[in-house]
Amino acid sequence: MTVSAAAQDRFWVQIEALQTLTGAQDRARDYARRLDDVTGFYIGDGYYGIFIGPFIASEAERELARLLRIGTIPTDSFVKNGQFFKQQFWPIGGQAAQIETRTPSATAPTTASRTIPRDPIDAADETPDQALSSEAELTREQRQELQRALQWAGFYDAAIDGAFGRGTRAAMQDWQTANNQEPTGILTARQRAVLFSDFDSVLDGMNLRLVRDDASGIQMLIPTDVVAFTEYQPPFVRFDATGEIPATVLFISQEGDAGKLIGLYEILQILDIIPPQGPRALQRDDFVIEGIGDGIHSYTTATLQDGAIKGFSLVWPQGDDQRRQRVLDEMRASFERIEGVLDPRIAPPTQDQAIDMVAGLSIRQPRLAASGFFVSGDGAVITTLQTVQNCERITFDREYDATVVYSDPELGIAVLRPTAELTPRNVAALQIAVPRLQDKIAVGGYPFNGALNAPTLTYGQVIDIRNLSGDDRFQRLSILPQQGDIGGPVFSDSGAVLGMLLPGADGNSRVLPPEVNFALDAEQIVTALATQGITAQPATVGDPISPVALTQLAADVTVLVSCW
Repeated sequence: MTVSAAAQDRFWVQIEALQTLTGAQDRARDYARRLDDVTGFYIGDGYYGIFIGPFIASEAERELARLLRIGTIPTDSFVKNGQFFKQQFWPIGGQAAQIETRTPSATAPTTASRTIPRDPIDAADETPDQALSSEAELTREQRQELQRALQWAGFYDAAIDGAFGRGTRAAMQDWQTANNQEPTGILTARQRAVLFSDFDSVLDGMNLRLVRDDASGIQMLIPTDVVAFTEYQPPFVRFDATGEIPATVLFISQEGDAGKLIGLYEILQILDIIPPQGPRALQRDDFVIEGIGDGIHSYTTATLQDGAIKGFSLVWPQGDDQRRQRVLDEMRASFERIEGVLDPRIAPPTQDQAIDMVAGLSIRQPRLAASGFFVSGDGAVITTLQTVQNCERITFDREYDATVVYSDPELGIAVLRPTAELTPRNVAALQIAVPRLQDKIAVGGYPFNGALNAPTLTYGQVIDIRNLSGDDRFQRLSILPQQGDIGGPVFSDSGAVLGMLLPGADGNSRVLPPEVNFALDAEQIVTALATQGITAQPATVGDPISPVALTQLAADVTVLVSCW
């Protein structure tokens, strides 16, 4: 825990919180009859908390564990830092403790142990009647935990409701048979202990603890020996790996509505920590995203309720399914919305900001990104074959999926079509007429790998209507493009497309000056499109257009083509 220096020796065990003063005083009176050092403070947002303390941090943790072990306080009790306590209401008339009050700021979430009492492994043998009697003493939470253990062991597949009906009894009987025990359908205390020993062994080294974060309004069990609080990066509270397991936990919290829920659902899927493969579902008020691949198995969920979107993400190594599933089950079962939602101003901007990051998390980047341009009204695009070879996925503008419908290795071109309906704002007008030498040209492209949300123009000249080998299918240009410009349209000063910028240095082994580049002639593009039933839009030699008009034309025609 990270707290202010002035509050380091003031911690309490919070055992309850109520929304009425009278109710809180009555409950505090009840606790005071059987517990020492009961006190109560107004904790803000309409809640009155009942506490035991104060203690230093380590003593508070020990007292919490002791009281949970003997079952005298609720199982969801936890240790709380008192730095933001307000008025004291219990004992009535008592002196308020000297608590430092201050404007709330970003502090680390508080943690508390959460234990569900288990039967001892060396419990005495029981008859079925004795087992039934000891079973009757289990709390509802303990009965639900028993069902989860049976489910994990592969014997139970019904609801986790704490009701021991025929389905639960049959699961107990099957477990007993599998473990060479008399199949009575009633687990003895010793059998329950054995089942839970196996159930809990998977979590060795996880140290699942209840983490309460008042800033985001979320409380949940997380593996605190695997991850630790790192920072607030709205809408996330980040818990990053601390050891050998490269895991990440995110609390998700933001104000919002249905539109923001959809936006969050879309944004999350471009992050590195959420692979594109895996099931996902978006409903009106919630979503679930499971990503599997690249060594990662992630699970993310969020729900819209009362104007607040809250959820979590667990990122775990791919293949470690047994531990991942147990940790995930515990996190899902313990997730609780509490008062509060993450303030987007809680974390000031830092030097770590980057265009390819969202809230401090890296955006998934394509293997290769280049340019292309629309050649038909139904969204067909032409680009270089080099750009789309060996891709698992191809996208236009990082948004629309596409497939290769035609390629010509000799010319080095590929024709792509979107997999869903797409209507471009404009299409390239291809000029078959031979350009004049020394004519000014401009290439539309994405030289910065999509960092800019619109293409840029790079200016140059036509030097020759043939390449260095004399092939008139290619034009030689004097221009200094970037890698991302490859595949982009070569515009004349009138806005007609003269060809497509090609990669490399004319396919030969000689090292040429950087300004020597080549384009595939527009006539070759028209012919290739005709083989696919695409009639290219023709262009004629016209008057020059303004740089502003040419820039707008390039923005409408040029496409960012990404290979994933």
